[in-house]
Amino acid sequence: MRTALLMSLGLGLVFALTASVRAEEEKGKEVKLEGILVCGKCALKETDDCSNVLQVTKDDKTTNYYFKDDGKKEDYHKMICTAGKKGKAVKVSGTLTEKDGKKWLTDAKVEFK
Repeated sequence: MRTALLMSLGLGLVFALTASVRAEEEKGKEVKLEGILVCGKCALKETDDCSNVLQVTKDDKTTNYYFKDDGKKEDYHKMICTAGKKGKAVKVSGTLTEKDGKKWLTDAKVEFK
């Protein structure tokens, strides 16, 4: 009986810690990144509609950061989504979260280099 009680308390603690970590992931953290801003539809062929994606390359590995914004309605999208363009070098600050294995940026502030 005592062992079952201790196991229940231990499992409760594990679930509480897991929920705390997930809440922290959803909250996100402020980041500053540099990379190439491209269109998720036109350049990457990954989204159904025009969207903004920051590509950051480090140690020969490229990571995509998808923007949670108004996509093609954003002023900066017009500068990256034109025929023949491969994107533009930018500095971006925003709130980083992860969902379904993808990295997402909200409240992105874009500064062209």
